[in-house]
This record gives sequence, C-alpha cells and structure tokens, in this order.
Amino acid sequence: MLGGTLFLEDGTRFEGVGFGAATERVGEVVFTTGMVGYPESLTDPSYRGQILTFTYPLLGNYGVPAVDAKDAFGLPRYVESSGVQVRAMIVRGLTRPNHWASARRLEDWLADEGVPGVAGVDTRRLTEHLREVGVLRGLVHVGPADRRPSDEVLQRRLEAAPRYGDEPLVSEVSVTRPVLYEAERGPLVALLDGGIKASIVRALLERKLSVLRLPYDHEVPTSFEGRTVSGLLVGNGPGDPAQLASTIEELARPSTRALPTLGICLGHQLLALSRGGRTFKLKYGHRGQNKTVCFPDGRALIVSENHGYAVDPTSLKGSGLAAWASNPDDGTLEGLRDTRGRTLALQGHPEGHPGPQEAGFVFDRFAERVRKEAR
Repeated sequence: MLGGTLFLEDGTRFEGVGFGAATERVGEVVFTTGMVGYPESLTDPSYRGQILTFTYPLLGNYGVPAVDAKDAFGLPRYVESSGVQVRAMIVRGLTRPNHWASARRLEDWLADEGVPGVAGVDTRRLTEHLREVGVLRGLVHVGPADRRPSDEVLQRRLEAAPRYGDEPLVSEVSVTRPVLYEAERGPLVALLDGGIKASIVRALLERKLSVLRLPYDHEVPTSFEGRTVSGLLVGNGPGDPAQLASTIEELARPSTRALPTLGICLGHQLLALSRGGRTFKLKYGHRGQNKTVCFPDGRALIVSENHGYAVDPTSLKGSGLAAWASNPDDGTLEGLRDTRGRTLALQGHPEGHPGPQEAGFVFDRFAERVRKEAR
C-alpha cells in the first residue's frame, strides 16, 4: 500500500493513503467546493502549480471519460486541456466508478499523468485551516507507507522548491504559435491564450465565430491571412496577473484596445491592469461551481469560478471601466464594462464547464458586438 502525506509550510501535516503516481510535488494548496466536474477541474490550466483539495467527500464515483476524444473542432470533448494540470490532488474518499461513460478509474488516470494524490484526508479540517490562515505552499509525498519522510526532511524539500508566484506558469500552458479554428468562415476573433479552457474556445465557435488562438505574449494583429480581426477574447489562466507585463502592454496598445473585447477570469484582471488598475491576492480565493454574482439590474446568477486574485475597484477611477458585477459574499469585483459597451469582463466562467451556464449571455453579447464590427 502507498502512503500519502500532505505537509504545509506552517508545519501542519496530514496523513492518508497514496494513489496516482508515487512521487513528490510542491504547489500552492487550494480548495474547491464543486460537487461534480473533477475531470474538468483537474485539466483546467488555471490550476497549474496548485495542489487541489476537493471539499466534496466522494471522488471518482463516475470515473474518467475518454480524455483523448475530440469534438468537431478538434478540441478536447470531455476535459479542458491536453492533460492534468494540478500538481497533486487531495480527497476525503476515493470510490470505484460506476458510470456508462467511464473509460478508466481516477487513480489510474493520475498515475498515467504522473500526478500524486492523497485520500483519507480530513478535508473539512484542511479547508477550515486554509480559510483561517490563507492559502499555503505544500508538499505532497506518495510512496511506501512504511517509509514516510520526517517533518524536517519535508520542510527542507519544500523550502528548496520554487515558489508559486515565481514560476512561469502561463508560459507552460499557452500555445507557442498561432492556431486557427474555423466556424463556417465566421467573423475572426483573436484569443490571447494564458491557459484557456477548451470550453471557452468552443463557446465562441458554437456562436459561429472563428478563433485565432495566440500565445499570451503575442501581438494582436489587425488581420490574419487576409481576414480582418474583429474582436478579442482574453481568457483564463494561472498565477499572478501582474507578472504578465507583455500581455498588459499589448492590451493597452491603441489598435488592440479598439477591438470589441471580452475578458474572462485572468482576462478580467489583465484588462483592469491594462487600464491602470490594480489587483490583489485573495486570502483563499473563489473556487467552485456555486459562486453568486450580482448584476446592477438586480439579477443574481450562479457561476463557476477559479481564481486567487481580484481587481481593486478603487483603482479604476479614470480607467474608462466601471463595475458591472459584484460578489455578495465578500464584496469583491466580479465584472467590468466600458461606457461604450465595447469591453466586457467577468471574473467567473460564463461557459460553465463544469457548473451552471446562466452567464452564457455574456458570450452572446460579445458575439453580437463582433458581428456588428465585422459588417
């Protein structure tokens, strides 16, 4: 039997049963409150560099879908990227799958991907600890149960590892060259890829918008292969948005700023930074599929979220951007828009995979604006 250990930088230690890969990983320990959607969460590039704790106590009960399956656009059909993005996985209980679409067990998938997991952890206690002290760096060790490393050994290994904020996470998950996705030769939208989820690209294509996927630090062209670029999407991704100086500079460039623009998650933060705003790190972030967003017209929607940073609303004076949505739980800014209606940004995920799709109207508004620009 494999033993599993989670060791936090403040010296707190959790023991359990190891599964997945017998290895050791360091990352920022965070938690998600989602009850379903673990294949999508594990493959979400926004979790790059993090050790993901699931508060729901039973994981693995519907197995893992065919992760190599593609849709009509060549995008992953059932997951959000080409592989597992988390550094490690922490769960209370690991169950056997019983589902018609299951292609294999969760633990076998993680083993194939080289990702360790620890089961049998008191995730309620761990979550309460993270809520009390804030997110912490941690080390997951999976190996022989009778040879668990001491606290002193784990502390030294943890201190020697790179820190979450210092790692080039976005460059690890962004495309390295432009990629074109066609949707019936529809209007062309540029997409700055800081770790985009496949379902966001699909949401544009399903609305008959063609997508030019660009590296996160690429210049946004006015045209591509003779076609005019009529809009811009800045998507999700991992890490501290303030580190992406080249992306922020590109978003501030006049020709880029003139495009109808939609920002999602990290993109929401980058758009604020490009207009002179500031971001800050949340104590433990918002991660799950049950996050409430309130809009000025009185609507309250439930969205999927995954972010550890937020925009400081007091920093937006004179930016040309105004608050569009807020979080009723802690008052954080959840959305931005400009007075002309050419820029929209949402901290949550309107594509809702996994999670609700109530905020999908954001894509509809963006698509309508792009088509108007393309005429």
